[in-house]
Amino acid sequence: MSDDALFDGDTGRLVEHSRRALLELIRGPYLSATQSPAVWSALRSDEDEIRSRLHDLYLELVLDADAGFAFVRNVADDDGLGLPRTIRSAPLTFLDTTMLLVLRQLLLAAHGERRVIVGRDEVFEQLAVYRTVDRDERDFEKRMNASWLKMRNTLRVVHAAGRDEQEDRVELSPVLRLIVDADQVRAIRDEYAALVARGTSSESDGPTDDGEAGS
Repeated sequence: MSDDALFDGDTGRLVEHSRRALLELIRGPYLSATQSPAVWSALRSDEDEIRSRLHDLYLELVLDADAGFAFVRNVADDDGLGLPRTIRSAPLTFLDTTMLLVLRQLLLAAHGERRVIVGRDEVFEQLAVYRTVDRDERDFEKRMNASWLKMRNTLRVVHAAGRDEQEDRVELSPVLRLIVDADQVRAIRDEYAALVARGTSSESDGPTDDGEAGS
């Protein structure tokens, strides 16, 4: 057993923290420099090797060094080679996706601020225009609460603003800038604008798979 081996029979070449970085990236939804500084440092030190390991799994690394966030997504199959999809995106309903876009816009609108804190009521108010005629207010609010919990617990794009803060006040994660790009924003808005214009239910088409928002 070599000095670098972590367990009996270990043939891995990455050091422990780099292996943890690779594992956290695959587990998702993202790796944060603030939340995992040692693992983040290992990612930056072994970035080329970790990228190569991810490519072996048909995954690509998306990394924003300034914001301190990284995540993985399936490599693009632009040539139609039938490449396998290694990770499954978190299924997003209409309200999930719309809430994600609202949160992203609130983050971008506060450009330059160190922390961006918003209230649940502020977000819900912007989503109210998407309630269709077949949804009463109570049912729609129930669905918005479910989406809010997904933003906090599954996608982890919002966090408690502080120990003394109420649960309906959250800090927006900078990773929102990366999860959905500008082209996807336009495509999603166009699709849902047409859906709302038809007056159909915001949930009738089932979950969507926009933006690979998580693994």
